[in-house]
Amino acid sequence: MPAPVTLPRLAWGDPLAPRRALLVHGLGSNGPLMWRVGTALADDGWYAVAVDLRGHGTAPRALDYTIAAYAADLAGTRPDDGGAWDAVIGHSLGGVASIVAAADHPDWTRRLVPIDPAVHLVEEDRASVRAGQVRSFDDPSIEAVRAEHPHWHELDVELKTLSTRQASRWAVDQTSVQNPEWDERDAALRLTVPMHVIAADPALGALFAGTVVEELHANPHVTVSVVAGAGHSAHRDDPEETLRQLREALA
Repeated sequence: MPAPVTLPRLAWGDPLAPRRALLVHGLGSNGPLMWRVGTALADDGWYAVAVDLRGHGTAPRALDYTIAAYAADLAGTRPDDGGAWDAVIGHSLGGVASIVAAADHPDWTRRLVPIDPAVHLVEEDRASVRAGQVRSFDDPSIEAVRAEHPHWHELDVELKTLSTRQASRWAVDQTSVQNPEWDERDAALRLTVPMHVIAADPALGALFAGTVVEELHANPHVTVSVVAGAGHSAHRDDPEETLRQLREALA
């Protein structure tokens, strides 16, 4: 089992709130980029904690960037009292790492709500992800992010720029290299806690789409909704609809 690292945290809401959520960002991002989800949950009476994944943000650097390593870090990230999270919300890489953590540690969270999780990537998906990361690292400027995502909130533009400057390019590259068979469908099928996937629009580059959706319906704990008109970062492309679906999943 990979040796876990301790992930830095930031939080929204009252630490004494009765419901606690863990927020997990995607590849090349950082914990602050989950701000929209964090503030919404805090407004709803939750205590929301976001982490920087290994190799990202201000988290420790390491040599192991397998999905298993990311999952081990998350499984070791618990509420302050050591109990279970009431919900874990992870985007993309954060989504699939959360699925693996929950499958291996059923007492870690009571519910999963991944946003377009990268459960199974075929070569076309992997090439698209690599191309996006190359663009981000080659020009990590506010102007470049704003040009590529003109409808994003200005905070998302600023924080995406910051996250690219903070992340280890080597770590991001190794996440692809060290996971040559990117396939965690078995982990998703082993889940024993409820999971509602908020998927992006398949016409706009969703990673959770096609046969993987049909296959995961074999697990009765899995349900799916789609944010029509939103790309892979649905919580930034259409935050209002994504949050509406999130609140419905958590109700």
